[in-house]
Amino acid sequence: MRHRKAGRKFGRNPAQRAAMLRQLTISMIMHERIATTEAKAKTLRPMVERMVTVAREDTGANRKLIMSKIDNPVATIKLFEVIAPRYESTNGGYTRISKLEPRRGDAAPMALIEFVE
Repeated sequence: MRHRKAGRKFGRNPAQRAAMLRQLTISMIMHERIATTEAKAKTLRPMVERMVTVAREDTGANRKLIMSKIDNPVATIKLFEVIAPRYESTNGGYTRISKLEPRRGDAAPMALIEFVE
């Protein structure tokens, strides 16, 4: 039974799963929209939203915190200087998930995750 076992594993070990989510987060920040599987989009959304919430207050400590999570200086700068200022007056709900047609190769349910304008 898997009662009270929250979270998705994606068929990966914990290190691979963390690396995959870190790279998805970086791609989301750099491109502002990505197409991925529905499950990955649903897992990615809270991570990105927390980062935007932290980045709304531009302090050295917050920059270090974001860098410790994604370890990409270019994405960190874009998050603090381009993305976070858009949402200064918004309390959450920075992203949108839209369903797409299934992937052609394996019919996996696909989704588009993007920042709300």
